[in-house]
Amino acid sequence: MTIPLETSVREQPISRPGPPDSRPTDRGSVREVAVLAYPVVLTQLSMTTMGVVDSAMVGRLGSTELAAVGFGGIWMWTIFCGFIGTSTGLQTFISQAHGADEPERCGAWAWQGAWSLVPLTLLCAVVFSLNVDTLLAWLAPSAELQPLAQTYMSIRAFGTVGMVMATIFAAFFRGIGDTRTPLYVTLLANGLNAVLDYGLIFGKLGLPQWGVAGAATATAIAEWVYALVILGLFSRRALRQRYRTAPTRFSLRDQRRLIRLGLPIGGQWLLEMLSFAVFLTLVAHMGDTSLAASQAFIALLSLSFMQASGLGIALSTLVGRYIGANDTASAERSFRSARVLTLALSGIVAVLFVAIPEQLMRIFSDDPEVLALGGPLLLVGAVFQFFDAFGIMADGALRGAGDTRVPFLVRFLLAWGLFVPLAWWLGVYLEGGLTAAWLGGSVYVLVLSTYLVWRFQSGAWRHIRI
Repeated sequence: MTIPLETSVREQPISRPGPPDSRPTDRGSVREVAVLAYPVVLTQLSMTTMGVVDSAMVGRLGSTELAAVGFGGIWMWTIFCGFIGTSTGLQTFISQAHGADEPERCGAWAWQGAWSLVPLTLLCAVVFSLNVDTLLAWLAPSAELQPLAQTYMSIRAFGTVGMVMATIFAAFFRGIGDTRTPLYVTLLANGLNAVLDYGLIFGKLGLPQWGVAGAATATAIAEWVYALVILGLFSRRALRQRYRTAPTRFSLRDQRRLIRLGLPIGGQWLLEMLSFAVFLTLVAHMGDTSLAASQAFIALLSLSFMQASGLGIALSTLVGRYIGANDTASAERSFRSARVLTLALSGIVAVLFVAIPEQLMRIFSDDPEVLALGGPLLLVGAVFQFFDAFGIMADGALRGAGDTRVPFLVRFLLAWGLFVPLAWWLGVYLEGGLTAAWLGGSVYVLVLSTYLVWRFQSGAWRHIRI
């Protein structure tokens, strides 16, 4: 049966004054945000661990192999992150419907995302895999790195289709406030990835020794397992009855609403990541050792990034839910509570980066040149991730409110008008090298995060209709 979704959530009659699973005294509290956020934070960290495990194991093969996985992984994420970003917009529709006490609308939104985004991702994966050699020839990394990166990217491309599917159905669970189910499925996928990485990279457990290709294959399999398991859980009878999770027909009107909200998110992710990939390409031309050090640094930085990302996802759910329930005061209170948690989490990571930089870098490489570059990088990273965490948190709040278009334009202008030129000027033109280039990135995240926090506090999102 097709569930009509064409009317805006805010135009529907509200049968409750607030979300069905929050007591009035808890709404927007630090406790509520933390309880909802911690499974998402663990989920995001677990997903990040896939990349960290890949890098840590491949790093034992050599600096060039580590650089190839990092370079290929960044460009893979750049090409496909627009689809994943767009799919996160589903969470806003689902959480606002849930807050408005309209659970029958939640499952249908997930299917609308699947009908459009999964086929488009598959088409992109096919085109990408057929042209990856042309892309690498244009980017011109070192001759040693190029064939390894091509192998890694060609295999990983088809795993991203599963990742997009998984993101769509994970958005449903998070939108209804169930953050634990995606956590459990992610832990399963991450465990499988680690076992397959060990077997396929080094030829252990009776598996062939494929090196970099083995790392890519392990992650692609794990991504598809994640997608299929979470789809199976989404299809359970109890959810079909309450949230109407049985397949629904493609709706052009609903697709237009999803595009209007989700496309700026996907475009924001794509353009920002493209600027970062261009930045990493500048690093690649500094040599494989600099690129290997940068990849180890990014893997460590992602541990902070994913904590903030998990907090942002949880905050997006709460803001969307409370807006759906016409309780904007609790939405604002949730934002203030999330700031407290962001300060605590990013502060802990900053202390670790400053206190034990060499020990952290040794997780990925014992190369003396890589370790020498890593120490100053982590000092810059302590500042970078601190400000970045606040931007990610504020971005989640804006996404939950449906405020995506103006932040998209600001990100675009700052990424290409500040980040890339400043990194090039400091790192290449002034010959400051790797650390100076990343210092330019720190200035960019400081400016961007300041704007995003101000944007939510300005209350502009109160006038958004999705």
